Amino acid sequence: MTSEAANDSTEPEGLNEVYYQRLRDHYGQHERLPVTSRYYRSLLAHYLNFLIPKLASVFEVGVGSGYLLELLNGAQKGGCDVSPQQAIAAAQRLPDASIHTTAGESGVGGQTYDWIVMADTVNEAVDVQKMFESALRISHPGSRLIVTSMNSLWRPLLSMARRMGLRVAMPEQNWLTPDDVRDLLELAGWEVVTFQPRILCPLPVPVFGWVVNRFIAPLLPWFCLTNIVVARPAPTELESGRVSVVIPARNEAGNIESAIRRLPDLGDDPEIVFVEGGSRDNTWDEILRVQNAYPHLNIKALKQPGKGKGDAVRVGFQAATGDILMILDADLTMPPEDLPKFRDALVSGKAEFANGVRLVYPMEGRAMRFLNLCANKFFAIAFGWLLGQSVKDTLCGTKVLTREAYDRIARNRSYFGEFDPFGDFDLLFGASKLNLKIRDIPIRYRDRSYGETNINRWRDGSLLFRMLFYAAMKLKFL
Repeated sequence: MTSEAANDSTEPEGLNEVYYQRLRDHYGQHERLPVTSRYYRSLLAHYLNFLIPKLASVFEVGVGSGYLLELLNGAQKGGCDVSPQQAIAAAQRLPDASIHTTAGESGVGGQTYDWIVMADTVNEAVDVQKMFESALRISHPGSRLIVTSMNSLWRPLLSMARRMGLRVAMPEQNWLTPDDVRDLLELAGWEVVTFQPRILCPLPVPVFGWVVNRFIAPLLPWFCLTNIVVARPAPTELESGRVSVVIPARNEAGNIESAIRRLPDLGDDPEIVFVEGGSRDNTWDEILRVQNAYPHLNIKALKQPGKGKGDAVRVGFQAATGDILMILDADLTMPPEDLPKFRDALVSGKAEFANGVRLVYPMEGRAMRFLNLCANKFFAIAFGWLLGQSVKDTLCGTKVLTREAYDRIARNRSYFGEFDPFGDFDLLFGASKLNLKIRDIPIRYRDRSYGETNINRWRDGSLLFRMLFYAAMKLKFL
């Protein structure tokens, strides 16, 4: 427990000291926040708490009087501020938090945190890049950094609000574009995961403000007041783990042995998990035959208790024992030979979720009907907007992630519920909610060599529209 702010005398020296002293002098006055400023921070906390889990550890750079940090999720909290008076006020407001008197550029050593928050701190930072670099010292590979900054289009309105007493007086401001923030993050050793503009009405106007911020702001991102960037530490290589390939199979008897024979080298003792459900042909018997015919391979055969590919994927992942989990559709329209590219993306650290894309390379003539192709492109654009990351193909069956990432998605599944019969969106939405870095892996989509597709374009298309609306309410219109 920290009852008063720790005084870390580590302020940078030299020419920049005059700027730090201006900040200390300005915030030493410790003005009471007006109602509008408190309302804005409560709005900001609402959107940040969508990102930050309740049990996470959280550190705020530029904590001020601690008003925002008090509202944020987090089982363990810390913060720092250049102003001794503000840091003391924050320590009094949050007696269980570890509060330090130091500039964000100097940083705080020792403990690492799951989430590091810089709420509009870049607007006043003396050296933004150095502040980002200091944040790395309190991060671990799974940490996320949240940076919020104000849209420069609002500059005249904010100046007017200050003159009207609706906003506290501010020191000289930096006005950084989202591209400026991205560039400085990358120079400092961070990688941007998502970018989310929020808040179109920062004033406490009953009903109107709620409607505008929830339903209009996501449709007018260029005009939103606050830009929210989520970043992760620049990727580092992982230890190459054991691979489990889950193969959902329904009416795919002619492809079972081909799937085994065409699997490339995936490291030591890869595990193959067939999950069969409701086939009208002899798919199950063929899986058992192949299992017996290849005793040197680690093949599991499961019957799914429910219906749909989504259920089959969940059953297969639950039974899998590998460190890296892969989905391979049994129709083999995604060449199994491409699977090492997905594994390498995870092992290199460049992706935390590898998503197959069929819409980059030319595909074979009968691989996808024209209307299906148009629908896939439409849903890719729509879901990419919802997820806040570039996702060019949501319906490609091949998706790869680590066991640790999948377990986190499964633990968080109650937020969305088991709504997805396909299995693709359960994983994509879960990865987006956890701010995992999603990477598209282009593949060459092939004609089906056996059987017919299990997809009904009209029935499944209507399901996709329902899921699009459902995801919008869960991910965008908050």
